[in-house]
Amino acid sequence: ALPIYAMRDITATVDSLPLITGSVICKKAAESLSALVLDVKYGDAAFSKSLEHARELAQSLVALGNQMGMNTAALLTKMDCPIGQRIGNALEVIESLECLKGRGPTDLRELVTRTGGYLLWMCSKADTPEHGVEMIGRVLDDGSALKKFQAMLVAQGVELGTAQTLCTGNNDYFQVFRCAAHQEELKTLRAGTVEMVHAMPIAMLLLEMGAGRTRAGQSINHSVGAELMVTIGQYVAQDTPWIKIHHDFPCLLGDRKST
Repeated sequence: ALPIYAMRDITATVDSLPLITGSVICKKAAESLSALVLDVKYGDAAFSKSLEHARELAQSLVALGNQMGMNTAALLTKMDCPIGQRIGNALEVIESLECLKGRGPTDLRELVTRTGGYLLWMCSKADTPEHGVEMIGRVLDDGSALKKFQAMLVAQGVELGTAQTLCTGNNDYFQVFRCAAHQEELKTLRAGTVEMVHAMPIAMLLLEMGAGRTRAGQSINHSVGAELMVTIGQYVAQDTPWIKIHHDFPCLLGDRKST
């Protein structure tokens, strides 16, 4: 039997709301969850381009989740700019580890604490969602979340030494993850204030370079990715490095640089 996503793909029904709902919720129901918080994105780099479509999707997901016996809620969050500073498989794992160590970008931490805090409230572990946010923040800062994650890695078959390398202090993550052959910085063409970093063109570039797949069975290069070197609202001079591309090509072609 075909997986639901594969069936949607070959029948050109990837954007079918009922099939999306079934595809998402069936995996959650298989885990016998008592509560579920869904982060439903909307914006230029999301499946749902508008808030209205995202709300419709969220309502469908929440309704089916509750019908399946899971206490289900959804948060609607905007996705025009990348979340955090790193994009790509290995780089996003690294940034997640930094968040677990009480570091990392503030927008990523806010998303983690708010979704986690809401889930704690739904499970009656926190008096309010805001109390839940505080609880998540504390375990990120005191190291207990990281310690639990290390134990989860080992429980799922990761060698203890590898788990410790990832979860201890300031170790070099590339002792574990493959580093791309090249890291190339792209520079601003003119001076000004950063108003927006559009996520979709970056995502499409990285897809072209092997960070994702366009057909079933296609291999993924987990080392391909990008690091943002500027933030929204920052003033930058001309020729300031604004993004670092991790890739395995001998060089970036002009059209890729202009993306």
